[in-house]
Amino acid sequence: MDTVEIGQVKGRPDHFWEDLQEGDVVISPGLTITDAHLVQWAGLTGDWVSLHLNSEYAAATPFGQRIGHGPLTLSVALGLLTQTGYFTHVEAWLGLDEVRAMNPVFIDDTVHAEATVVEARTTSKPGRGLWSLAYEVKKQDGSTVMTFRSSFLISRRDGGGE
Repeated sequence: MDTVEIGQVKGRPDHFWEDLQEGDVVISPGLTITDAHLVQWAGLTGDWVSLHLNSEYAAATPFGQRIGHGPLTLSVALGLLTQTGYFTHVEAWLGLDEVRAMNPVFIDDTVHAEATVVEARTTSKPGRGLWSLAYEVKKQDGSTVMTFRSSFLISRRDGGGE
């Protein structure tokens, strides 16, 4: 029987910095956005904007209906990518850049993230490498709803010996 460390999900790939290189694409599973996501996000963040929560108000906008919060879409994309197993050895999230909302996410849209490694390099810190990823969040019809870049400090399997 396999030994599993406490807190480690059995069956999850154990990826390190060496497991991705520039040009690799990681594709997440999907998530269908529901009314509950919008309401819970608003409650969690205090983002009670009528466009997201008031059907009558939203019907009179160019969208014709309620749409998901932009930061909700971004957070869902980051979270969905963690389900791939490539982020089990994150040491630090270094930031977010170039966020662009391209199209709305409506209730009942299913979104997923595709992240292309645009930079994979060692760092001056022993045992760590850096991944910079260009994210594209897409919905079920293939349209892109959001793009952004994010960078992470990741543990190296080899311990960083040069």
